[in-house]
Amino acid sequence: MAIVAMLADDHLGRARERLEEPLPDSYFEAFAAISQAANITLVVAEEAGRVVGCLQLCILPGLSSQGASRALVEDVRVASDRRSRGIGEQLLQWAIGEARRRRCNLIELMTHQSRADAQRFYERLGFAKSHFGMVMRF
Repeated sequence: MAIVAMLADDHLGRARERLEEPLPDSYFEAFAAISQAANITLVVAEEAGRVVGCLQLCILPGLSSQGASRALVEDVRVASDRRSRGIGEQLLQWAIGEARRRRCNLIELMTHQSRADAQRFYERLGFAKSHFGMVMRF
């Protein structure tokens, strides 16, 4: 529930998440699939037993760049009352270290164009604007 609450904690998340009790089965099914996937890690930050941050790290094998793997960071969230305390930075530093340990040639993430604060945060950590993203929703 804590992770879903963080995912729903902004204007974009409120439109796509269903924060209700009980949570829809789809969240539990996704968690089970993530837990069983060798190349996906869901990481949480806790304070006094409370989940206050999370991210998902996916290691993607590839053929480009001479068969190099790449790391993809998804769903970076910090509880709104715990932001600006270094939690997000600690989570991302862990992800960067894990990507290096797994010998990825790069680590990437996407953030919505309306999230200017998040973009500045990622740039401060060394991420650079690179690609133009496109999506198709179903």
